[in-house]
Amino acid sequence: MITIHRKLVVDDQGQPQEVIIPWEEYREIVELMGLDLDAEAIADLEEAEQDRKAGNEEAFSDIESV
Repeated sequence: MITIHRKLVVDDQGQPQEVIIPWEEYREIVELMGLDLDAEAIADLEEAEQDRKAGNEEAFSDIESV
């Protein structure tokens, strides 16, 4: 589980407007969410999901062979 050390920025009425988080925590969130993937990587993941749903076991490698 990730811990986020955040600073809340509020307006004059005390309403939350922005959140500031440390750069490294931001990068970890981006990586965990897959927001750093390029179009080719996303297409590969979508294809793998389709293969999994279709039961196409030949599209995958055994963990021992990796």
